[in-house]
Amino acid sequence: MRSIILTSTILLGGLAYGEDPAAAFRGWTLPASLELKVDAPRSWRFICDYYHLDTKGKIIGRERVSGLFTRGLPGNKSRWNDVSVAAATGDSDAFSAPKKREFMEGFTYSGSVGNEMLEPGFFPNFPPMAMQERNLVWDTAMFEGFAYLPFDKLKLNEPYHVPDISNLSLGGAGSFRHKDVQLIWTGFSKRNGVECAVIDYRAYFNTLELKIAGLNIVGRSHYWGQIWVSLTNKQIEYGTLFEDVLMDMTQPGAEKPQLMSVFRIGTLEPVKK
Repeated sequence: MRSIILTSTILLGGLAYGEDPAAAFRGWTLPASLELKVDAPRSWRFICDYYHLDTKGKIIGRERVSGLFTRGLPGNKSRWNDVSVAAATGDSDAFSAPKKREFMEGFTYSGSVGNEMLEPGFFPNFPPMAMQERNLVWDTAMFEGFAYLPFDKLKLNEPYHVPDISNLSLGGAGSFRHKDVQLIWTGFSKRNGVECAVIDYRAYFNTLELKIAGLNIVGRSHYWGQIWVSLTNKQIEYGTLFEDVLMDMTQPGAEKPQLMSVFRIGTLEPVKK
């Protein structure tokens, strides 16, 4: 039996090899000339669940923020529609009926926008406390930046340290300071029937400061996830986001801050036509 196992041929991803499994992976590279192809508008549904926990890990409340993101519109525009927020208590109660965020309906901006979305004037009709809705925009831009920009710099299983994003403004509400953002190409896979490169991202030991409507917040953040990038047109076929945030929040007139723990889970997935 042992000799049969040792001499058998293993198949992986259409590649056959014998006793050396690592042989199938040697020489793997990403296509350096692959460019993003946008032949028509394409939409994704971004859903992010926020879990509010006490210091012992008990879930005391949940929120689901959801929106439809479309890129590749005429004039290279991107747009948000159907943004809503639903709430629930505990870890198993059903979410309430989603409440639509009318101020974000049809929110449109250039698909090539960069740091402008971090400036105070980028969200002109957003209420000051609408940080979760702003996160939809920022998180989606993060997915796109991580998927498109450093693609040709990634090497299999080697961390790529993203430069020049150490200190980010949060639209005039505060700042987010990255310690070290790393991207790691971990292999190939299929998503939605499409051959993809799988890119892991991680950013630990970050700090944040917020001042919103009289609230002062200081804390730390760890976030990570994966992105499936098409090897045909460089479009995102799937993305995940996990973030663990611990904050001290001081309310107006309060002498001591209140400890807050938030964990969130997000998914970005194309909408089928």
